[in-house]
Amino acid sequence: MEETVIVEPRELQELIQRKLFAAGLSNEYAGIIAEHLVFADASGIHSHGAVRVDYYAERIAKGGMNRTPKMTFKATGPCSGILDGQNGPGQVVVLEATNYAIEMAKKSGVAVVGVRKTSHSGALSYYVKKAAQAGFIALSMCQSDPMVVPFGGKENYFGTNPIAFAAPRKSGDPVVFDMATTVQAWGKILDARSKNKDIPDTWAVDEHGKPTTNPHHVHGLLPIAGPKGFGLMMMVDILSGMLLGLPFGKHVSSMYHDLTVGRDLGQFILLIDPQRFTELDTFKASIEQMITELHETPAAENFDQVYYPGEIGQLTYEKYMREGIPIERNIYAYLQSDTIHFDQYSGADAFAQTGTGK
Repeated sequence: MEETVIVEPRELQELIQRKLFAAGLSNEYAGIIAEHLVFADASGIHSHGAVRVDYYAERIAKGGMNRTPKMTFKATGPCSGILDGQNGPGQVVVLEATNYAIEMAKKSGVAVVGVRKTSHSGALSYYVKKAAQAGFIALSMCQSDPMVVPFGGKENYFGTNPIAFAAPRKSGDPVVFDMATTVQAWGKILDARSKNKDIPDTWAVDEHGKPTTNPHHVHGLLPIAGPKGFGLMMMVDILSGMLLGLPFGKHVSSMYHDLTVGRDLGQFILLIDPQRFTELDTFKASIEQMITELHETPAAENFDQVYYPGEIGQLTYEKYMREGIPIERNIYAYLQSDTIHFDQYSGADAFAQTGTGK
């Protein structure tokens, strides 16, 4: 990360909310997104935090994000339904869908909710954590624009297609993990670009489909664990795209190509009430036992201890919410300024991140 400043979480949320309100969102919607982005930055997921405000502001200002969506939810069965987000702000739409899923799962024990026509929804861990705090096991996944070469290929087809999971526990915050189905997240490659550092040759390929160590030459990401990650990407696109009658694979709209139109993205949410399958206390005690046993597992060389998946993010969140969140100085300056956006994303290539602007 470039030079940073430490920002108190409340201040960061207020700055983001003000900027998105200035871009044209209602104060309510701007506040929902601001809370989400602060969560991402506090969790160490900086690629989905305040760095996104400029992009969101430009898309809102140019009409590619519906400022006043008339979201509708249609139950398709006792434990299933679809929310049409009308290309509203992704964090607003998916939070609404998650809340519907929670109410449905309270009644039926299971909820399967699809989200049609949403925009970029940010860190999926935010939504599954909310559901787990309400007592449910939660799984969420979404499609994204094609940035990944399929196993054995050299042209992009699937997106990074992330998956997030959460489960309630007896004490402390839920167990939560959130992962892209690529070897490494795109944000890590951007970080390497900003520091002019090489990347491992297992992360990405160049324009010829050959492994590259130069982050500036990346034209395609690689699926995690080769064919296994490839399979997970396909699963995510089937559940969050095809199942909802939406574009899939290489047909998913670009994040930057045209900021004047909506993206029609899909998301899939599955909630399970654990007490419909086992004693709740027994389930939570098992989670605690697993965590204890993982912590007691002897650490390998160059590791201080074994953490459960997602634990480092949780510890980071607790630390940053207590001590302040590191934000790149130029992003902080933008949030403090009167500039609504820099007009730099429209028409940009997915790997260039920006077009002709700053």
